[in-house]
Amino acid sequence: MERIINMIGNIMEIQVFDIIIAVAIILLFRIFSGTFSYIIIRMFKIREKNAKNIKESAFFNPLKVFFILLGFYIAIVFLKEPLNITPEVMAITYKVFVIINIVVFAKGLAASFTPKSSLYKKIKKITNQDVEDSMFDFALKIIRGVIYLIAAFIIITVLGVNLNGLVAGLGIGGVIVTLAAQDTAKNLFAGLVVFLDKPFIVGDWIQVEGFEGTVEDITFRSTRVRTFENSVVNIPNSIIANASIINWSKMEKRRYRTNLCIELDTPLEKLEKFKTRVEDMLQARDAIYDDSIIVKFDNITDNGLNVLICSYTDSVDYPSYIAEREDINYKIMRILQEEGIGLAYDTKTIHVKN
Repeated sequence: MERIINMIGNIMEIQVFDIIIAVAIILLFRIFSGTFSYIIIRMFKIREKNAKNIKESAFFNPLKVFFILLGFYIAIVFLKEPLNITPEVMAITYKVFVIINIVVFAKGLAASFTPKSSLYKKIKKITNQDVEDSMFDFALKIIRGVIYLIAAFIIITVLGVNLNGLVAGLGIGGVIVTLAAQDTAKNLFAGLVVFLDKPFIVGDWIQVEGFEGTVEDITFRSTRVRTFENSVVNIPNSIIANASIINWSKMEKRRYRTNLCIELDTPLEKLEKFKTRVEDMLQARDAIYDDSIIVKFDNITDNGLNVLICSYTDSVDYPSYIAEREDINYKIMRILQEEGIGLAYDTKTIHVKN
């Protein structure tokens, strides 16, 4: 009995000692994970001297996670014999270790294809700096999607699932999936059309299907527009691809137009002077294109003399255009007051016969 107790005690002492070593391995890998990651990235970025840029690399954090997981895995392997861990448990542990690393590195690789990554800046610099950011963003989203899809297939393989059987199963359920995903597929292909056709880019002011606002993002499925009421509307790409789009941001100039109905009894000399002064006022404005100015005695109506005032301004964004229009209206009204000219309004004279 004493021999058995002593033997159990010796085994417990050995196991405790092994567990302490395993914990030490985990702690060491945890402490030096950042250092190991830095060294590896530094080997691939020999010219990079800034330590901050190296630590901001897309693979820095995934490598840290890898080394931490590696420490756990080595500790478990070390404890395999002392704790009598079965081969089945070790096989599961190995699969979990591999799957987590696949996810981590897929995430790191996908992070390399974002607008903030250095790789993105290099690719854009090499290709063409004039290409819109929205085009690159859309392409990067596709690349990230492919990366995650490949990672998913690798994980399925690691789990021991027969891909041939999976493909066959997808073939059987393909009809159902296709019918269920028709709208998604339409939006996806429509998004590709929007990406290639480029009717607008992120930041443009557009009007489509009764919605008007600034484009915030173009995704696979929809385009996000922030309206002038500060609300956000997601318009499916399939609708945008088949709709008439007004891109106000593409305007090179914007038209100012108004019709003034002047009283019928206004002397023609005053009318001519009014026209001349309005034309001179418009020509003196820097924002107005001189060759676009039209100030004409346009029509004679039942109520008065119609004067058409029309011109183009380079104030294309809405706030500056409204400010320009307001200032012109003030000046026109001041000219009318100075010339003693009144504006006509709809009137009817009724004669009552006794």
